[in-house]
Amino acid sequence: MSEKYDLIIIGGGPAGIAAAIYGSRSRLKTLVLEAKRKTGGQPATYHDMENYPGVPETTASELMDNFKTHAEKFKAEFKRGQVAKIETDGFKKLVKTKKEEVYEAKSVIIATGAEPRKLGIKGEEEFKGKGVSYCATCDADLFTDLDIVVVGNGNSAVEEAIYLTKFVNKLTMIVIHDEGVMDAEKILQEQAMENEKIDFVWNSTLEEIKGEGLVEKAVVKNIKTGQKSEIDCNGVFFFVGRVPSTDFLEGVVDLTEHGYIKTTKQMETNQPGIYAVGDVRDKVVRQVITAAGDGATAAVMAQGYIEEEDYWQNNVLQADKEVIVAFWSVTDQASIDLVAKLENMDLEAKGYKFLKIDTYKNRLISDRYQIEEIPTVMKLKGSKVAEKVVAPTEKELKNIF
Repeated sequence: MSEKYDLIIIGGGPAGIAAAIYGSRSRLKTLVLEAKRKTGGQPATYHDMENYPGVPETTASELMDNFKTHAEKFKAEFKRGQVAKIETDGFKKLVKTKKEEVYEAKSVIIATGAEPRKLGIKGEEEFKGKGVSYCATCDADLFTDLDIVVVGNGNSAVEEAIYLTKFVNKLTMIVIHDEGVMDAEKILQEQAMENEKIDFVWNSTLEEIKGEGLVEKAVVKNIKTGQKSEIDCNGVFFFVGRVPSTDFLEGVVDLTEHGYIKTTKQMETNQPGIYAVGDVRDKVVRQVITAAGDGATAAVMAQGYIEEEDYWQNNVLQADKEVIVAFWSVTDQASIDLVAKLENMDLEAKGYKFLKIDTYKNRLISDRYQIEEIPTVMKLKGSKVAEKVVAPTEKELKNIF
């Protein structure tokens, strides 16, 4: 037997927890499934957090702890579990973990984020955990008073390099661009340039990592001259982007060529009731605040989806009689006139169930039945459409009934 929830969120980073706050506060029975030991996603591996609005003095891990506490306040549940598969059967979604646990939900929000990108250079895998690292917060203290190399020059790379200087003796950043050019924000570049512990090797890439048991040297190649040189070091940190965690989603939702989830502005995937948020979705800006915004949006949309589907299931698909549905809008006079006419026809006495569906509030149902104009009248027998007429005349109405 599967445990049942209204909303299941896969991933416990800022996007997932923000969705949990909004979902549980809306009285949805909400579960967050997190594969990692520590909840908080990518920010939980950072230290500094300087740009989250309204919280000028905090660390990244403290902020994520507060996110979780906030969600738990509204009774969101948190469980460990690495999701292996999502199966959809109309309104019902089954989330299955690698340990063969099964959870059932009406709606699912995917917030699995992205994992550090690996370059696959010689020595990278060999020295993983022996001097090669992808997480400054996790491993910084292991390199106290030692010399390290940082590969990367984006926001994350520079932020983490600055943090690492609180521990290390010396840090060398390998930058592929010309001298003085980096991909990070200007304020971060200025902080790095002014830091006495940071040196730069420009126009270069990392070719190889060498050592006897532990990292001892980094082989660097100048991309303009082709010349190679060695840097003595005790560790190499990689911050060269991330790869979306979507391996288990192939065939479930539409992905980009790089594996990110395609969504609408409402965080909707191509599967009704399944949403994607944060770094795992195809988007331009990947920051804690944008991830949290994604989560809030998806939870609001999921709540609307669940209410809409619950209403349709209970009043139409499970009805014990034929159902007459008027798709209308309170701002359209023709719709108002038609609904008044239908209400005066005493459809209940004729053996029908009569419902009004506002197309503005019930977009998903309207789209499913391809309601392109209003007013439209539909007669349904269970899930099958028996009649569908746009702006019916008196004669057409009589034919329907």
